[in-house]
Amino acid sequence: MRWLKRLAVMLVLLLVLALGLLFSLQNAATIQVDLLLYQTTARPLAVWLLLAFVLGGVIGMVVGSVALVRVQAGRLRLRRQLDSCEKELAQLKTLPARS
Repeated sequence: MRWLKRLAVMLVLLLVLALGLLFSLQNAATIQVDLLLYQTTARPLAVWLLLAFVLGGVIGMVVGSVALVRVQAGRLRLRRQLDSCEKELAQLKTLPARS
């Protein structure tokens, strides 16, 4: 069963590689990107598109990481607050009852 999974992964990777090669061949025209104050050297369109894709993925991971760190910090703060409340409750349970 394990070999079947490896075979499927290899087939998917070969398909992605073939599609990437086809994408590169279809977008081989060289273009120059104008960034208002800076003009880049002429590169194939596929390079610029893949660069934009990778850059978008990296920016997305950075933003996601920042959000994850904020959630983890909030979770840690709430855990400390819960521990404090549980200690206070344990202390209150040991006090004698009022009449």
